[in-house]
Amino acid sequence: MESVKFKAGKEIKQFLGKRKKDVSKTDFGHLLIIAGSKGMSGAAVLSARASLRVGIGLVTIGCPESIYPIIAAQMNELMTLPLPETKTGSIGFLAFSKISEFISRRKVSVLAVGPGLTTHPETSKLVFELLSLETPIVLDADGINALATTISNSKLQIPNLVKSTAKIIITPHPGEFARLINVDKEKIQKNRVYYAKNFAQENKVICVLKGCHTVITDGQGVFINPTGNPGMATAGSGDVLTGMIAGLISQVQAKSPALACKSGVNSEQRAKLLNAAKLGVYLHGLAGDLAAREKTEMGLIAGDIIEKIPEAIKAVKGVRCKV
Repeated sequence: MESVKFKAGKEIKQFLGKRKKDVSKTDFGHLLIIAGSKGMSGAAVLSARASLRVGIGLVTIGCPESIYPIIAAQMNELMTLPLPETKTGSIGFLAFSKISEFISRRKVSVLAVGPGLTTHPETSKLVFELLSLETPIVLDADGINALATTISNSKLQIPNLVKSTAKIIITPHPGEFARLINVDKEKIQKNRVYYAKNFAQENKVICVLKGCHTVITDGQGVFINPTGNPGMATAGSGDVLTGMIAGLISQVQAKSPALACKSGVNSEQRAKLLNAAKLGVYLHGLAGDLAAREKTEMGLIAGDIIEKIPEAIKAVKGVRCKV
């Protein structure tokens, strides 16, 4: 089994291309974040802020109509897409047509689905339908929980993932992964590489199994992240990572030809997804390490990670800064 550790900075620097002078915001992607519900608007905003800090050109939050004013007031750089909602204030299934039309009309290049969504049946049904799109998707939080009752057999296959036409990066923490594959969390933690790799292989996805030394795998190669610290086990940290990975997909270089996939997905697309996951996880952990030095691990909050993203990017690019 191939297992490769990142070489701090050097190995992932290759994924960051130099920006040309004659460009526009559309050259760096348009991210649509499907997130938020009544009482959980913060998750969507954290993801959006993080995506902007890694350089996404445009970001829109698709959220329930009732919390649209709250989210719209959070950041001047955000765009919003108010969506039909359920009686309990989560995004309803009727939102699908509006989302798909928006993706086509506004040339959305990537979706992030899950932060703060809830597992309302209508919302989960929407998640399943979104997987029928061809747009790359970063699936997190309640986007993952929506799939937790659909495992088909002992091979760890999730029917909605196997049948999906989307290019998917799934980012579970150990608890979400345990629910998803119906395996005890303790067993997963003792065999993190085994379960992550086999899950990615069976479902033709990129799996990012979060935790101490996050595992990133496409079902072939396995990459172990060296950055991060216990202070990052805090509310919203995963939402930040979702935004970072999604924000990088349209920007990373599609290098590493050895990462070509046997699933039928274009090898260049697959390499870009995997490289975005690797780079996003590395920068997320490094930003957390930089924040912890200033705030301490105990005092660290998700917003601190976002504020250190530019400094982490400088460190990877070799720009002089305190690391």
